[in-house]
Amino acid sequence: MLPFSDQKLLKPVEIVIDKVRPMLINDGGNVTLLKIENGKVYVRLEGACKGCPSSSKTLKFGIESALKNEIHPDIELINVG
Repeated sequence: MLPFSDQKLLKPVEIVIDKVRPMLINDGGNVTLLKIENGKVYVRLEGACKGCPSSSKTLKFGIESALKNEIHPDIELINVG
């Protein structure tokens, strides 16, 4: 259980995603934050990232890792394809 409400997580999560976004855009993709529910961050990969064989690594080692390092180690990222 995270020590923050979903509402309090919104701004920090947006900031972290905005830091990662340029890397995705450089590869022809993007990411959209859909919602935060029960400490789980729901996103959708777009453009070239959608369906890319490396998309699971981008999610796990790029976006989720940044969220865990900068906000809280228990944050979970879920891709809604």
